[in-house]
Amino acid sequence: MDKLPRILNSKTPKTYKNNKLNNANFGDFTHNDYQVFLHLVSKIGGVDESGKYLQPEQLKREHILTAKDFSDVFNTDIHNTYRILNKACRKLMKTDLTLHRNESLELWQINVCSMAKYNKKEGCITIEFTDRIMPYLSQVRQKFVLYNLKEIANFNSLYTTRLYELIQEFKDTGYMLKSVEKLRDIFAVGDSFKLYSDFKRRTFDHACKEINNNHELNLGYEEIKEGRKVIAVKFVFKKTRIHKVTNQKTGVEKNFYIKPKQKTKKVTKQLATPKSDILEGQMSFQEIKKEP
Repeated sequence: MDKLPRILNSKTPKTYKNNKLNNANFGDFTHNDYQVFLHLVSKIGGVDESGKYLQPEQLKREHILTAKDFSDVFNTDIHNTYRILNKACRKLMKTDLTLHRNESLELWQINVCSMAKYNKKEGCITIEFTDRIMPYLSQVRQKFVLYNLKEIANFNSLYTTRLYELIQEFKDTGYMLKSVEKLRDIFAVGDSFKLYSDFKRRTFDHACKEINNNHELNLGYEEIKEGRKVIAVKFVFKKTRIHKVTNQKTGVEKNFYIKPKQKTKKVTKQLATPKSDILEGQMSFQEIKKEP
């Protein structure tokens, strides 16, 4: 029998997502639901004793998230966190996500969990990820985004978190271009915000301001028009610097990524979930249109 690798996890939770999953439609997830999902995903990652990322067949599917763990990362009131976990547990079981496959020619519906359990006495949830979603949560750096959960801990809007994740795919270029239809798909707004001006104000304009309040990214955007209609948005931001270091003994070169600094803020515990339509998260989604 092959010896199982010893998993070495980072002390600071980091989340890994395949680029296709990063651009997926997460349906009616609220901001809290999505934060719970990301925290659970962060528990999957790890490296073996040689420093190599674990292969898909080595990754565990079942994970436990305690109220204390969630509260410590996202600065939530511990009593409110029990309610957040309870609601997210049900949402993770009921909700599937939609992602594009084969150069966007196919739309796949994938369930997130095959089992989810809320333990009130222990103050935790236990979930088991499905076989279908696991390949999108394995660790292949060339096709994945990777970031520290503390980078998004102070965001109050799901749209802010989603936009921040999107720009991580392009962090070394300093810009990202997305069609308006694609943004509507990723933000899962469905029939809400039909007017572009409303969509812009409620989602990415608000998200840009919140990201800049928390990070020294200088994030801005330019609108691309076809006639008088805005058809795409180009986001511009500070690039992540890549510092190459060569091991003197082995001669192996390794990249170190230096992101724009995160602004220091005084942390206050959240006593209740925000009640505005911007901060509540996303509405239900309809059938997704293909990106033109």
